[in-house]
Amino acid sequence: MSKKAYLILETGAVFEGEAFGAEKETTGELVFTTAMTGYLETLTDPSYYGQVVLQTFPLIGNYGVIPADFESDTPALRGYIVREWCQVPSNFRSEGNLDTFLKEKGVPGICGVDTRALTRIVREYGVLNCQIRYTPDITAEELEALKSYRVTNAVESTTISENEVFDAEQEDFNVVVMDFGAKHNIGRELNKRNCRITVVPAHTTAEEILSLNPDGIMLSNGPGDPKENTAVIEELKKLTASGVPIFGICLGHQLLALAQGGETEKLHYGHRGANQPVKELASGRVFITSQNHGYAVVSDSLPEGAEVSFVNGNDGTCEGVTYTNMPAFSVQFHPEACGGPQETSFLFDKFIDMMKEYKG
Repeated sequence: MSKKAYLILETGAVFEGEAFGAEKETTGELVFTTAMTGYLETLTDPSYYGQVVLQTFPLIGNYGVIPADFESDTPALRGYIVREWCQVPSNFRSEGNLDTFLKEKGVPGICGVDTRALTRIVREYGVLNCQIRYTPDITAEELEALKSYRVTNAVESTTISENEVFDAEQEDFNVVVMDFGAKHNIGRELNKRNCRITVVPAHTTAEEILSLNPDGIMLSNGPGDPKENTAVIEELKKLTASGVPIFGICLGHQLLALAQGGETEKLHYGHRGANQPVKELASGRVFITSQNHGYAVVSDSLPEGAEVSFVNGNDGTCEGVTYTNMPAFSVQFHPEACGGPQETSFLFDKFIDMMKEYKG
C-alpha cells in the first residue's frame, strides 16, 4: 500500500496524496507548468531550482525516462506534484520509470492530489511556499518558517564549476556561453549551426571571456531573482561595451536589461509551459513559445537604445528586447524549446548573422 504524503501550503491548507519518488520532506516555492509533454525537460531544467513543480496535465510518466532528453545532469527542483504517474511507461526510447528516477535523484513526489484546485489557488494567490511531508500536522513555528522560505543563491547553485568545451563537426564560429543554469539544448542548437562553444561559469569575468576571442556571447537561462546577481551584471556592462554580438535567453535576457539600466519585477505566478503566446511587434505575428520564468523585464524601464521586440499575448509583459546601440538582443521565452514549439528557433539564425557581420 502506498504511503500517504501531504502538501502543506503557507496558508495552512493541507492536501492529502500518495508519496512517490524519494522519501524525504522538502520545502520550496509552489509553481505550476501547463506543458502537456516534456516532463523530463521540466524535471531537469535548472531554472526550477528551489521550487516544487506542479504539472497541470493529469497523467505524467507515460513515456518513461529518456536520458538523451535531459536538459541537465541533475534535477534542481525541490519536489514534484502530479495527479497521476504512469507506473508502466511505453516508449521505445525509455530506459526506466519516473518513480525510480526520482528516487535515484533524491526528488520527493506526491500524487493523487487535486492539481486543478492547486493551480487555481496559485493563480489567485500567486506563488506560494509549500512543503511535502508525511504528517498533516504542522506547528505554528513550522508554518512561520515555511512562510519565510526564499530561493537564494540560485545561479551559484546551478552553474558549472569550470569551463567546458563542446566542439562542432564544422566550426565556423566561436561562441562563449555564460552558464547561469543553462539548458543543454542551447548548446545543441549552437553546435548544429557550426558553433564551437565554450561554456563558462557565471562568475567568469569579462576579461576572461574576451580572452577566449569569441565571435558571440550567449547569456543562458537560469533560476532565481535576477537582481541577486550584482557581480554578473557588472561584468555584462563590460561585455556590452566590447562590440561582441550578444544573445540572451530567459534569465540572460533579464540580466542584460539590468546591465543596461532597466528594471525587473516578480510576476504574480509566472509563465511556465509550452503554450505561451508572444507577439512580435515589428511584424504583428504571434508565436507559441515554451517558457519558464517568474520575473520579467519592466518595459517602461528600458533606456534609450533598447526597444521591446516581443510582448506576451496574455498579459502584455516584455518578452524580448532589441538593442539599437550595440549588436545585442534577448528574449524571455525559449527558442531552443524541447519539448515544445520550435517556431522561434530562427532567433539562433539571427545570432549567426550577427556573428557573420562581426567577423566581416
